[in-house]
Amino acid sequence: MIPAMSAVAVRSHRRRSSSWRGPAGGSAAALRWGRFVAMGAVAVVILVAGVWGSWGAAQHVMLTKGRERGTVAVARCDGGWCAGRYAPVSAGSTARARVVIEDSVAVRVGGRYAVVLKPDSDEAVRSGPAGVLLAWVPLGGALLLASVVVAGGLGRVRAGWVLAGTGVALLTAAFLTM
Repeated sequence: MIPAMSAVAVRSHRRRSSSWRGPAGGSAAALRWGRFVAMGAVAVVILVAGVWGSWGAAQHVMLTKGRERGTVAVARCDGGWCAGRYAPVSAGSTARARVVIEDSVAVRVGGRYAVVLKPDSDEAVRSGPAGVLLAWVPLGGALLLASVVVAGGLGRVRAGWVLAGTGVALLTAAFLTM
């Protein structure tokens, strides 16, 4: 400190300089806020897409009241679909010579699977715990992808780990129930 300056002047100068942000102070805050909003929107779109992709099959598996339930004995797989004879389990359901189920690693020729029929079609969806978990696999992938956006783009590392852990748990549970 220069001897001619008083201590009060120095303190007030320091106070003003610590609150001054420079010419880019406002625009930097606007950019941070814009990045937060954009990355938040991307994460929400990813999660909505995961729910949307899962709900097509999950609604039939989870909301089974009034739907035809039974088992299918897979006889043949071709072109992404497997077909077989349907044996009803629920009241009001009729036996069918042929229903189709999506060909996946969880369906094998000669296997017998509990299914729910989609209304007004011959398409079946796996039911039970395995069917529920398999229906929500797209959401598990979306959770993993959104975790990267949340942790990296939003800077919310803990929330990113929670999303990633949930996605891994869902995918692992689906794999183990196949």
